[in-house]
Amino acid sequence: MQYDLIIRGGRCVFPWGEADADIGVSNGRIASLSVGIHDEADRVVDARGLYVLPGLIDSHVHLRDPGNAAVETLETGTRAAALGGVTTVFDMPNTSPAVTNKDMLNWKREQIAKVAHVDVGMYIGATRDNTPDLAMLEQEPGVCAIKVFAGSSTGNLMIEDDAGIEAVMRSGHRRVAFHSEDEYRLQERKSQFHTGQPYEMHSVWRDVECAFLGTRRIMSIARRTGRPAHILHVSTAEELEYLAGFRDVSTVEVLVNHLSQVAPDCYEELGGLAVMNPPLRDAYHYDASWKAIRDGRVDVVSSDHAPHPLEAKRKPWPECPAGLTGVQTIVPVMLDHVNAGRLSLARLVDLMAAGPARVYGLQTKGRMAVGFDADFTLVDMNAEREITNDWIVSPAGWTPFDGKRVKGWPIVTIVRGVIVMQDDEVSGAPTGRYAKFAP
Repeated sequence: MQYDLIIRGGRCVFPWGEADADIGVSNGRIASLSVGIHDEADRVVDARGLYVLPGLIDSHVHLRDPGNAAVETLETGTRAAALGGVTTVFDMPNTSPAVTNKDMLNWKREQIAKVAHVDVGMYIGATRDNTPDLAMLEQEPGVCAIKVFAGSSTGNLMIEDDAGIEAVMRSGHRRVAFHSEDEYRLQERKSQFHTGQPYEMHSVWRDVECAFLGTRRIMSIARRTGRPAHILHVSTAEELEYLAGFRDVSTVEVLVNHLSQVAPDCYEELGGLAVMNPPLRDAYHYDASWKAIRDGRVDVVSSDHAPHPLEAKRKPWPECPAGLTGVQTIVPVMLDHVNAGRLSLARLVDLMAAGPARVYGLQTKGRMAVGFDADFTLVDMNAEREITNDWIVSPAGWTPFDGKRVKGWPIVTIVRGVIVMQDDEVSGAPTGRYAKFAP
């Protein structure tokens, strides 16, 4: 047999378990999981000593395009993803202008075809004006989900009231993704805080009840409408326990930062570089997040990559903007957790490949099987490296994990049979496309 690409000698993580296998790729799809010793290919990747994972997905990123090219773009953000071992990203709609209509979707699809190094899914932002159109917009090519900001947003990308949320939930049928902090509680408590207070006050203002109240309200509406909801960046023990009773209408995302950084130490060490929404919390919630990972109550782990200029992040609280870089570092940090024994490599694949595909209806991605896209993340589980700001390709130029030593590193990133990164080098012209989802 003649293939376009053969990956030989790797330890492969299949849905049915780990096995040594030689994988053949033709026309961008997996053609064989049992390539013969005499079969040939235009290109062969020697994967001896490496684990071959299905292409890992970061289903929650803010690539800021259109917006501020000095902070991030589709090109730099997807280049960062490729360097970090991520083969597909789902990009949030709160850009400038926001992605809330067909014209902006068309613009973004055109940009993806020109500059993306990995495949991209697109969220549509829900507004009061476009709610009647959401059933149509969610069927547009490349759309991964509707996104509702029920708290922590500006302009028309905010639907904080029950009636507005229910109207969204009754327009269309695909899963709706929520930022579920309660805006009313945020505004009621805002006057209690002032400039110059410690950065850790961010987690006091946006407290547990702020997140839990928002999630309780959304679950009530999801149960009433029967529309499935995906609760993004769940950060509290209370939410994780509560959502276990709503598995018929909900799925759960936890961020790598909530699995890796603990308050108050993170605020003392990082200052504004630890400020994100929902906030980093104390060890009680950190431990609860890991318990939920082990119990299977978490469907997806993502980065919520949301870069801001370093000078803005150095402002005193609460003037510093909330949001951290993460798409380039999520895989090394999660591999380090695997090596530390906090989860298995199979569970990591479930959370960052099969899980996003299942939650969002992503077609032909998320697992290694014949006929699926030839997306692969090849990792060296024994490689020890230090994450540094110098490695970050986002124009923002920083990471909250600067100086962190990790064990486990992405070596090769392959998207639809194209090697887009090998040995810390992004190769060739951009070949990313918009991802395809079930209608």
